[in-house]
Amino acid sequence: MEQHRAVVVGAGIGGLTAAVALRGRGWDVTVLERVADLAPVGAGIGLAPNALRALDVTGLGDRIRELAAWQGDGGMRRPDGRWLARTDARAAAARFGGPLVLLHRATLVDLLLSALPEGTVRTGAPAALADPGDTRRPARVTTPDGELEAELLVAADGIRSAVRTALFPAHPGPRYSGFTTWRTVIPAPERPFAPHETWGPARLWGSQPLKDGRVYAYAMAAAPAGAHAPDGEKAELLRLFGDWHHPVPAILDAADGTTILRHDVHHLIDPLPAFHAGRTALLGDAAHAMQPTLGQGGNQAIEDAIVLAHHVGGGPAGGGLPVPDALAAYTADRLPRTTAVVRRAARTGRLALLSARPAVALRDAAVAAVSRFGPGLVLRGFDGIADWRPPTSAQPSRVS
Repeated sequence: MEQHRAVVVGAGIGGLTAAVALRGRGWDVTVLERVADLAPVGAGIGLAPNALRALDVTGLGDRIRELAAWQGDGGMRRPDGRWLARTDARAAAARFGGPLVLLHRATLVDLLLSALPEGTVRTGAPAALADPGDTRRPARVTTPDGELEAELLVAADGIRSAVRTALFPAHPGPRYSGFTTWRTVIPAPERPFAPHETWGPARLWGSQPLKDGRVYAYAMAAAPAGAHAPDGEKAELLRLFGDWHHPVPAILDAADGTTILRHDVHHLIDPLPAFHAGRTALLGDAAHAMQPTLGQGGNQAIEDAIVLAHHVGGGPAGGGLPVPDALAAYTADRLPRTTAVVRRAARTGRLALLSARPAVALRDAAVAAVSRFGPGLVLRGFDGIADWRPPTSAQPSRVS
């Protein structure tokens, strides 16, 4: 059978998952990555049951479950340490068909790379869209080494996607959400703690153990776009969170200020008209960048990759639809679902970053009241997201 060629622009988690999934459907895949070093940022990633089931399609799901920390019982707290809501890991696994796990991004990237033949990923290879292709001609990208043609082009080039801009120049693009985030990975403090996310006035902190004994910590706060602390991000975090409950001060004390990552959060709150044009598909943040408040950014990129491979199959020679038609089916499947997740994440972000004391008190009281009804009511917020399953037919999967 003739092997069809796909080019993936971007070697992040979504792009690599797409490469693995497409190879599994018989495509010859080349991944172009503009940076020279694929070492991921020092941060963790939570994989919910929806993403784990998607990764099962690639054959990597069980290995990821082995290497990841399964999220234990924890919950949501106030800055003074009072628990507002407790989570039940067993109840979550029963409701959504599997656990939520946490691992370092480097671990996930290494696993995805290990599933690709040597030479599949070309680093230091920026690519620019020359032609998205159509029913009669291939897609084309230009690189420093020349031009590449492909029957399928997958743009996984991130929130500032140049391919998205070329396909949809009238779209307003990503907008600033109003808050910035910090992330770091540190050795676990001596005194144990339960996994938690703590919400304060216009601030949020999370501490999650990794399987290797380290802790992934993340924070979020309202801030002007582009702001940075003149005396360093560790000093800024101490000002914002230094008097919060254990383990926050201990984590900050152990943190290396040079490894704390700070990023303003932008999102595509205005949905694109489509996730494809011609033979070119958008995937992950390039298609639907979202706030991290639901922990679904990487998860949705993984879903995209599996659904895309499902629709394009082995290409027309394998009995599948012509690529432009398959990509129209991909858009029909993914656009409604991811738009709903983007909007739900934005609503959660607005709730998390309330600043007025009466509003914060009302929010905390509401969370505590819902928690008293048991884990089922708390977990309902992830219905339609974490219970997603990979497609086995052309029927689309959506979240309301």
